[in-house]
Amino acid sequence: MKQWLAALMTACLLWSGWAQAAAGRLVILCYHEVDKTDSGASDPFAVDARALVKQMEWMRGQGYSFVSLQQVLDDRAGGKPLPDKAVLLTFDDGYRSVYTNVYPVLKLFQAPAVIALVGSWLEAPEGSQVSYGDGVAGRSKFLSWEQIREMRASGLVEVASHSYASHLGVLANPQGNLEPALTARAYRAGGYESESAYLARIQDDLRRNSALLKARLGVAPRAMVWPYGSYSLQAAKVAAKEGMPVTMGLGAGINDRDTPLSSLRRVLLDANMDLADLAYQFKQLNGWPDGIRPEPSRIMHVDLDYIYDPDPKRQDENLGRLLDRVKAMGVSTVYLQAFADPDGDGVAQALYFPNRHLPMRADLFNRAAWQLQTRANVRVYAWMPLLGFVLPAGHPLAGERVLAEQAGGAQAKTQGYARLTPYSPPVRQLIREIYEDLARSSRFGGLLFHDDATLSDFEDAGQAARLARQGQGLAAGVAEVRADPEQMARWTRAKTALLDDFSMELAAVVRQYQPDLRTARNLYAEVVLNPDSETWFAQSFDSALKRYDRVAVMAMPYMENAADPKAWMRRLFDKVAAKPGALEKTVFELQAVNWRSRKPIPTAELAATVRELNTLGARHIAYYPDDLFHDQPRLKAFRRVFSMTAHPEE
Repeated sequence: MKQWLAALMTACLLWSGWAQAAAGRLVILCYHEVDKTDSGASDPFAVDARALVKQMEWMRGQGYSFVSLQQVLDDRAGGKPLPDKAVLLTFDDGYRSVYTNVYPVLKLFQAPAVIALVGSWLEAPEGSQVSYGDGVAGRSKFLSWEQIREMRASGLVEVASHSYASHLGVLANPQGNLEPALTARAYRAGGYESESAYLARIQDDLRRNSALLKARLGVAPRAMVWPYGSYSLQAAKVAAKEGMPVTMGLGAGINDRDTPLSSLRRVLLDANMDLADLAYQFKQLNGWPDGIRPEPSRIMHVDLDYIYDPDPKRQDENLGRLLDRVKAMGVSTVYLQAFADPDGDGVAQALYFPNRHLPMRADLFNRAAWQLQTRANVRVYAWMPLLGFVLPAGHPLAGERVLAEQAGGAQAKTQGYARLTPYSPPVRQLIREIYEDLARSSRFGGLLFHDDATLSDFEDAGQAARLARQGQGLAAGVAEVRADPEQMARWTRAKTALLDDFSMELAAVVRQYQPDLRTARNLYAEVVLNPDSETWFAQSFDSALKRYDRVAVMAMPYMENAADPKAWMRRLFDKVAAKPGALEKTVFELQAVNWRSRKPIPTAELAATVRELNTLGARHIAYYPDDLFHDQPRLKAFRRVFSMTAHPEE
């Protein structure tokens, strides 16, 4: 009953916040081809023209109002507010069917719309072919300039840019993956393009398309619609400089007045969306503050160290096996190691992406993350240390480490994970640059901060930390602080905040390149079971729930040396469930190996734990590690309880 009341209270709070933010809410729909013959047979995003009419009739009947981009801008500028239940229609790629099949419907409903045009496709002579997707298409597939002018003259249609010649993939790694041109750093023999070259490339493209549209139509676009929905905040800044402060991607959810005009969200419609699906989509958009219904997740935590091989062919074979296993397991998410840790000491001496500060063991993370997202359809979180980096010998910051105070006045030394000290501004800048290099080099959906993000009750005893304590009005020495309970409590809170704040700084750096980034943080279970243990870890469950999208609690009884693993797990679950809203954010991360005995956890035992957590009401469950070479856990048995597919294969 208490859990039910807590859930109801949380829902009421969410609903109250939603009601306050309801003003200015906007649904943006993204269509592509609207055809009378295809119906998705050759193009999965081709919507039947009759279906479009039915969808618009349904929306009008439900009280939705079709609005123009100008109405959106007026609302944001403090002018006439948007009507309740506002919908903006957008049509990407400039298909000729927009004129033949959509424009008559827009006139019938007097519905405004935005069309996003690719300049190089429109510049091609009639009768020619243009590069399109993985092949070619005839110029006749796209709008003529006369048709565009007629639609604009009606006052119903606004033209947006969809790039000049960047609706394509560019080579993005040595293994040959093609990734969206406006976000990928192009790879050529010898390396990647520089940041300045990348920015110049996208600026040239956007400027060229704006100039073309202005020359042909008399007005430059003020909105940029990103090909494939792929963009970065850097690219959005370039668009703004080129006169397009409004940009649209394909991020999930609804828009409100707090949604930046540079990052508007759109709902992608496809050939399979019938009226029931559309009604369900709108119900979700209006049922949650951000328009996104929280979904449960099942997560594989994967070591790239298992995939790496000095032989590129064998490494790619390993990656192929991983993809097959992830698809067969039916999970929603993969926590993917981005740092190299072949000796298993939990710290990074090398990385799996090009960067400025550490050796690159292999250029592998970009390839693996892209393949997992596009072939296994999972969300990938880059798993990274917060502080656990070992710099090369001779690096000027190599000695800037977290040090633990020793008894009897002995010299302070490193204990536990080798970590760089977060109290050093140059160290923090170096780590920011590592994360920036990760974000520039790869596409992924989240960050998982490793369990190295701790400071014990004896750390940090280094000089930078001593100065920081003095600046906080505390004693410089660890022993002096520990001797005073009031100072000790203040110091503990300050350390927890320092680690939390720094992780959020790093997330902000990455979000410049991955705007839809989600965050997760590994926490030790003891922090949940015993809040006083914040003193020993500088971790707080309450703080983590506020800061991160997910809190991955290491629900690992054998690691904690629990006498009764099942009872221990139940106690952990009950502690989480007692906090309002905590189950929605907490990942129960199970151990697939008993590191004390160095033996795998039997699949039957792991599966039984998952069943129990499912029964209790856990929303998010992960396990670590996954060993594809030894089939641990056993795929056929484990996926029956772990898969998120409706009917996992037997």
